[in-house]
Amino acid sequence: MDIHIEQKNLITVIALEGRLDGVTMQQLEQQLLQLLEQGNKHFLFQLEKLDYISSAGLRVMLLAIKRTKAIQGSVVLAMMQSNVKDIFDLSGFSSIFTICNTEEEAWASLQANA
Repeated sequence: MDIHIEQKNLITVIALEGRLDGVTMQQLEQQLLQLLEQGNKHFLFQLEKLDYISSAGLRVMLLAIKRTKAIQGSVVLAMMQSNVKDIFDLSGFSSIFTICNTEEEAWASLQANA
């Protein structure tokens, strides 16, 4: 899995590419925890190139939302592939996260909270 991180004003954009599973989740978790320690608290996850997410990957996403809510931050997921969206729907995670179809919607949602 490839992780691309970019800072835009108060929002940290994390673009994921490939598979987020038991093997790759540690890489994302470490980077996420480091970003939180540095004071970042608003995250936009671009998921258009994420092909698959396992339960281990879902746990990292849950960690992201729990940690950011504790510090009055926010997490928005954008541009999910349909198979990844199905996993979020089946697991009940769609009701926990703000999920946007476009990057523009995600930015509007985040800027309202930042």
